[in-house]
Amino acid sequence: MKEPSANSGKQRKKPPAGKPFQKGQSGNPSGRPKALKEVVELARSHTITAIEALAQIAAKASAPESARVSAANALLDRAWGKPKDTVALENAEGGQPFQIVIRKLSDG
Repeated sequence: MKEPSANSGKQRKKPPAGKPFQKGQSGNPSGRPKALKEVVELARSHTITAIEALAQIAAKASAPESARVSAANALLDRAWGKPKDTVALENAEGGQPFQIVIRKLSDG
């Protein structure tokens, strides 16, 4: 009796290389599904209620501290956007920042 191979003769189709759509052709011609738009609109209609609830939780002294911090962070994120992640890279020899140099090589 012959053992089946791990691949069993079928190969996966690879996605097309480069841009799969011709210039001017949309990858999503019908746009965002209508149901998704309705869910977003419904959620946005509760914005004031949600913000008021977050503000009450953040201000309530009897609420657990973790709930107050989460509510305050949610309010700040909605008001000012989430902070960007930054990374500071320093050279171990002297603390100077790294320098990135990009040079174009000649074609010849």
